[in-house]
Amino acid sequence: MILFSSDLELKLINKEKMNKLIIDVAGAKIFLMIITSNDIYSITQDNTKINYEKLTLIIKEFLDLYNLELKNINSIYINRGPGSFAGIRNSISVVKAFQLALKVDYYCYSFQDFKEEKDVKYENIPDLCDKYKIKKNLINPIYIS
Repeated sequence: MILFSSDLELKLINKEKMNKLIIDVAGAKIFLMIITSNDIYSITQDNTKINYEKLTLIIKEFLDLYNLELKNINSIYINRGPGSFAGIRNSISVVKAFQLALKVDYYCYSFQDFKEEKDVKYENIPDLCDKYKIKKNLINPIYIS
């Protein structure tokens, strides 16, 4: 019984620490969202060439606002387009670096993946990726020419 209790406690602790980061740099704005077990936080910034180069710093500053670190993120959801070639390419590179350094899983979604859904919101993306079986750690970008 003690073993079961410890196993259950471990599962509850892990569930509490499920933090998800959503990154969308495909459009006119950089959009970031953190989904924790208790809260949802988001920011937007202009999507400029200067901000492409500072994406890692923007993400770090955003996490710092809520006392989180990259190591606290369990899953990253990244918009693969359609959209800005430079924005998508840069955000994918950043996420791949996070994956290599921290072994965090990532999911590359497109709003086109959810075209059967009405009123898709960013906070629903993790559940929609599960529903539509978006494969983890797979990148297939969609660029606008």
